[in-house]
Amino acid sequence: MLSFPWLPRTRAARSRLPRWNTYPARASVLGVARTLTSATRVLDVMRLLRPEDGIDKYCTVNPGSAFAEGLTEYLRRTGVRVLDWREATRGRFDLAVSCSVHPSMRRLDAPLMVLPHGAGYNRLVTESTGDTVSPAGLSRRELTHRGRVIPSVIGLSHREQLTRLARSCPEAVPYAEVVGDWSFQRILHSLPHRDEYKARLGAGGGRRLVVLHSTWSEHSLLGQHPDLPLDLVSQLPADEFAVAAVLHPNVWARHSPLGVYERVAKAMDAGLRMIPPEEGWRAAVVAGDWVIGDHGSTTFYSAAANHVTLLAATGLDELDPDSPTAAFARQAPRLDPHGDLYAQLLSAEQQYDPEALRPLIDAQLAEVARSDVLTRGHMYRLLDVPSPTAPPDPDPVPPPLPRQGRPPTTYDVTGSAHGDGVVEVQRRPVIPGHHREARGFYAAAVEQSHPSWLSSAEVVARTATDSATDTPAADWLLTAPDDFPDQDVLVAAIDEACALVRLREGPVLEAHTRRPWGAARPRLDPLLLGSALHLWLVAGGTPGRLVEGLLIRTGRRHMQVGFSAAP
Repeated sequence: MLSFPWLPRTRAARSRLPRWNTYPARASVLGVARTLTSATRVLDVMRLLRPEDGIDKYCTVNPGSAFAEGLTEYLRRTGVRVLDWREATRGRFDLAVSCSVHPSMRRLDAPLMVLPHGAGYNRLVTESTGDTVSPAGLSRRELTHRGRVIPSVIGLSHREQLTRLARSCPEAVPYAEVVGDWSFQRILHSLPHRDEYKARLGAGGGRRLVVLHSTWSEHSLLGQHPDLPLDLVSQLPADEFAVAAVLHPNVWARHSPLGVYERVAKAMDAGLRMIPPEEGWRAAVVAGDWVIGDHGSTTFYSAAANHVTLLAATGLDELDPDSPTAAFARQAPRLDPHGDLYAQLLSAEQQYDPEALRPLIDAQLAEVARSDVLTRGHMYRLLDVPSPTAPPDPDPVPPPLPRQGRPPTTYDVTGSAHGDGVVEVQRRPVIPGHHREARGFYAAAVEQSHPSWLSSAEVVARTATDSATDTPAADWLLTAPDDFPDQDVLVAAIDEACALVRLREGPVLEAHTRRPWGAARPRLDPLLLGSALHLWLVAGGTPGRLVEGLLIRTGRRHMQVGFSAAP
């Protein structure tokens, strides 16, 4: 007898309790998760079940994974009804769906549909499968128990996987079906939202986005090059590039969110945006201009979306050598983590040919445009519920909600000024314990700056606006020369688009951004303004000519700044 009456064991039992249901219940589905990766995938697949068809949804955690930390709590936060494994194995369901497979799932009283939790089946995980030659998901030890195939449907993203399944577990071939990749189909559905996602990741207004992708294990990008996030944000000009990082959920589960954030704290304070493990990685795949990754699925998806893709690690030691991902790892362009990262990105932008990798991508992702229809069709068949005739509506992924650190307070500045009032500026964050030698000069904020950099800076700025401080900008500039007698340029923000400037030899000027026709007024960064003014003065510009204005260029972005003296 069941201890939870809201989960009747049969459809007949459900029909005897109609007055309990506000919404009619025609069938029940159990989502089975072993890791956060598989949990997010299975919840995604269950979105294909229409609410109007009266299908009750439940989830459970199949125990035993080394990466299951916090998984039950995550599922409960999504709002789905969560059963513990004992409850799940005592109930009867019309369908169980899992994006991973384990022999213990034979205990479920439901036809089981198994799908990949990444881009196909590629990784050798001998510790959990006991199989040294077959990737996780295609191993006989996972798919069978005492000679019986456990799943009723084994979803494949491409027929190529059928060949490998026939070698590893031929008795499972009759249960295999090509269903495409619903997660990648949602990525393609989301392409019209690319600009929105980029802006959420700090790449609006002409800045471009570099996304760093790392899977898990010692063979991953971070396993091989743990300092690469810090190197990226310190080497790339901050006004030209935004940098975001997507780490495999197993990294978070193994090392804890606190452990991950502690390891990337310096990079986050220099501008790195971290994508949480639960959601946001697909939006980052849509948004990226350059991708630096490894053999993980998110790197593969990014290449499939035609982004410039460079590998900093290949993971060939843990891939099925016959898989398309292994071929991708062997052939995709490389990034030298110890070389000039800025120069490599610019070179790759000119030389990268997405069509060169297309045969490898097409060998792993098939029927993408019909994945929703194929996947849903098999689910409804197993549910014994009439399948909808119309395809699902396009379902864009949610916008990213990255986590950021404190904004940089000191920059190493290079650039040049031209006689026509144009100043080219490149600013790179100065990171404590990581900065070796100056490329140019320092521009430092009075807020939270390292004392030695503040004293050696050519530009000092108070970045807090008048509304955020008790001392108006004009009053601060009166006393600032006493505290900073050797600095060439002092800047104090008034508001988001206006600041006061004091030059060592010249009057106090008010600076303001000029609003382009048909566009919003640009934000005026006091440290950027001060950097441009110092470059202007070094090139021989005079304070008197500033009334004509400056055009500040940072890569592809430009901003007109006007100046006026006190009346």
